[in-house]
Amino acid sequence: MTRIIDYLSEYPPNYGPEWGSGGIFGLKYHKGVLYYMLAFEAQGYFIDHDGIRKIYEFEKLGLKPVSGGDTYNAVYAIDDSIYFGGWVHAPAIYRGRTNKGATIDFRNKYSHVHKYDIGNNEVSLIWKESIHDPEKWVGEISEIIYDPYEQKLLLARADGHINLGVYELDPLSGKIRKILDEPALKGAINLDYACFSIHYFPKSFNGIECIDLIERKTIIDKFDPSKYTIDKGDVRYPLVGPVASLYGRVFAFMKGGVLVYNPVLGEKYFVRLLDIPYSQLGPARANAKVLGGGVIVPYNMFVHSVINPTNEFEEKAKKATNTIISPTLLLYIAPPLVKIIGAFGARITGVEVIGDHILLAHNTMANTYRYDASPYDQGIRGFTALNTSIINSSPPQATIVVPGWMIKDKVFGGIPLTGYKDPELIIITKKENKLTINEYMFTLPPMLTHTEKININSGRNRILLNNYSGIVSFKFDKGLSENDVVIIHLK
Repeated sequence: MTRIIDYLSEYPPNYGPEWGSGGIFGLKYHKGVLYYMLAFEAQGYFIDHDGIRKIYEFEKLGLKPVSGGDTYNAVYAIDDSIYFGGWVHAPAIYRGRTNKGATIDFRNKYSHVHKYDIGNNEVSLIWKESIHDPEKWVGEISEIIYDPYEQKLLLARADGHINLGVYELDPLSGKIRKILDEPALKGAINLDYACFSIHYFPKSFNGIECIDLIERKTIIDKFDPSKYTIDKGDVRYPLVGPVASLYGRVFAFMKGGVLVYNPVLGEKYFVRLLDIPYSQLGPARANAKVLGGGVIVPYNMFVHSVINPTNEFEEKAKKATNTIISPTLLLYIAPPLVKIIGAFGARITGVEVIGDHILLAHNTMANTYRYDASPYDQGIRGFTALNTSIINSSPPQATIVVPGWMIKDKVFGGIPLTGYKDPELIIITKKENKLTINEYMFTLPPMLTHTEKININSGRNRILLNNYSGIVSFKFDKGLSENDVVIIHLK
């Protein structure tokens, strides 16, 4: 029998005015149908075992040529419906290049929510919104959650200039109202609550907000995740990633690790994972997928890129976003287990499970900045299928090579050692130093099991990590310099 994955394609650069590249978002397999949104072409695909059922190009929303679609995996499936959202230019306007760089016009940018009816093979527009401003846009739809109590859709909105927060949308009437005020990027249902990561640009994560689905009471809990780390270190630039519900807790993934939160018990702790402080390695613009009672989440290396900076902040961002130090790493988390199960290229934008396969959507290019517009999507986007047995197989070899300026004097690491026989840390430096090594376990709550300090000599230092287990993080007493190098070998 022909499989759905046999109908999946690779997508080279194609027309779709925007910033750099989008990707394949919203991967959702439901009742024999696979949905995904191809960005920036703004094409929604619906595929079953007989082939492509439908390609939706936003003809119900506006005029062609269109671009965009979704860049945050805003999708939810329930009963015979697949709800999908995001944003779209209809029609798209590419202004062209100036002395600063290239730009696009936002006056036709809409936020949207659509419904796909599986039985009828039909797409209907539920809601759209735009402010028709050439430079600004309304909050994009970055998350859709179905509220099973009120039978409404909860929409997270943080990327935009106005109309940010969490909104409640009636899928029958299209009526919408705000229910949480803080900008929200991603969320999940946990116990009797729907909880969301609060997101402010450029710092990003700024706490958790929840709504009680029964009584409609709200919780706004703003905090710095650095205050709740297991190794007592900072969390630098905690760019928000996906949110999942596991073990009766909210797991809010972000650059630097994961915040575990319980709105009823007041639990709040941060577990550092794959944290290189001044890099962009993290789970932004990806989804988390439950498998076997645990969760799969990608930590991507090349999500954003600044090409044409115009100020000091953008100059620093250009250096940080375009310095590639690690492959994209795929994690499987089932506390206390944390395991690297895959090493891949630039970024993974979507994860879904179909039968005994894990389907990954990937992209070779980043989403770029405000003066980096192009009339076409610049990435090569496609799919990779893995067997689900990978979660119980040996981890892949991987190497992370970090220049000293990406670490300085901050805590770094959060390296899962599960399955590795001979992991090691190599430090190349011109000065003597001391290194603190923290070993901890992702139990609930997490446990710091061992801490020790070792001497670092001038020259090349090789530290074997096979005497440690669980997860390890590190901190130098003296900040590293530009020419120092730290190499993490996982083998």
